[in-house]
Amino acid sequence: MRERASGPRLVGVGMGPGDPELVTVKAVRVLREADVVVVPVMDTGEVGRAEATVRHHADAAKIVRVVFALNEREDRARREAAWDAAGAQVAELLRGSDGATVAFATIGDPNVYSTFTYLAHTLRELVADLTVETVPGITAMQDLAARSGTVLAEGTEPLTLVPVTAGAEVLKEALAGPGTVVAYKFGRFAEQVAAALRESGREGDAVWGAALGLTNEQVSAAGTPLPAELPYLSTLIAPVRREGRGGKL
Repeated sequence: MRERASGPRLVGVGMGPGDPELVTVKAVRVLREADVVVVPVMDTGEVGRAEATVRHHADAAKIVRVVFALNEREDRARREAAWDAAGAQVAELLRGSDGATVAFATIGDPNVYSTFTYLAHTLRELVADLTVETVPGITAMQDLAARSGTVLAEGTEPLTLVPVTAGAEVLKEALAGPGTVVAYKFGRFAEQVAAALRESGREGDAVWGAALGLTNEQVSAAGTPLPAELPYLSTLIAPVRREGRGGKL
């Protein structure tokens, strides 16, 4: 077993896509052992998915809610100021006592399009001798694949993950290539995604989902047309068309 580092410790903990049962045993242990559990919130103050999942597994008294400009898309100066303020707040928590462990709860996996990576970059510059670790989490594409009965990859097939916030052209390029394509964060661009699916001929096999594991969950059957608008954190899987049984493993 690796020896735990001395000094302040920041651990990004993957909380999965929303279902509190889709959290690893290690993630629960780290949450319960941490001195503080930081959860990111928008400036509107509502309870997010990560916080809701943490509350199922850890003492609410150790939760510290830190505001991030998660919904800021236009004003870069405001976004940067919010990041700096959040970083400073978490830095104080890490300096609070010798060897403090701060867990940062993030939806999905902390190494996949996560708030955590930005925070860790900031804190490495603010906190001396900081140890940064991560605990992997189940991703939305894995959850949607399970709930919809969709195979993500077989044999030597590639698997491509695209955030549609990067632009519809990036998605079109991926759909024109081999293997299954997964689209993240496409809710505001649902019409563009639908058009890209039609152009690629993949609309008949694609599945989409939102609010996975929550009471307002949406999971489509294969080929269900996309609505004009979906929640921001919607996920789409466009599987490759397969002939016969799987290929070489």
